[in-house]
Amino acid sequence: MARSASRQEPASKPGWVRIIGGEWRGRRLPVADLPGLRPSGDRTRETLFNWLQPCIHGAHCADLFAGTGALGLEAASRGAAEVTLVESNSPAMQALRGALAKLGGAAGVRVRLEQTDALLWLATREPRSLDIVFIDPPFDSGLDTQALELLAQRDLLRPGGAVYVELARSAPPPQPGPGWELAREKVLGEVRMVLLKKLA
Repeated sequence: MARSASRQEPASKPGWVRIIGGEWRGRRLPVADLPGLRPSGDRTRETLFNWLQPCIHGAHCADLFAGTGALGLEAASRGAAEVTLVESNSPAMQALRGALAKLGGAAGVRVRLEQTDALLWLATREPRSLDIVFIDPPFDSGLDTQALELLAQRDLLRPGGAVYVELARSAPPPQPGPGWELAREKVLGEVRMVLLKKLA
């Protein structure tokens, strides 16, 4: 999905995103040439995956509003068992298919592509079927709040699961409901990073 132009860092190279850790470390993958579409920056991803290091191996993950797929592909590179990239934009999905083809066989096994609306996709998931969810929609769209509500209402996270939300720096962090806690929060440039944990 198209992103806000006010992001904290440029991509590693125009038209490309670089995976920064794990099996595919250093690999550069194509990014669709769409207005405002940019990956989460290297510093942001390094911070996030330091937070997730204890729970990423073997996790079942979903990258909602995947865009470039930077978060989901980083998770797969670092040992997630299964990652679903959910993206409604056709050119962005085409670039994601190209990225998987470039990564080769293992990526095709561990990474699934779903060209659909992220909220509709969440509405069809089984309860307690996910370990980690990445929520990085366009800033000020309200989609982060809607996705969080669906995750809680449908009980989609397993106990101990994590939800990462990327917001504009000026946005207040989401308030965790019963059974959730605000585990981490950090501001980098124009981005507010928030990690929520499910307690039970």
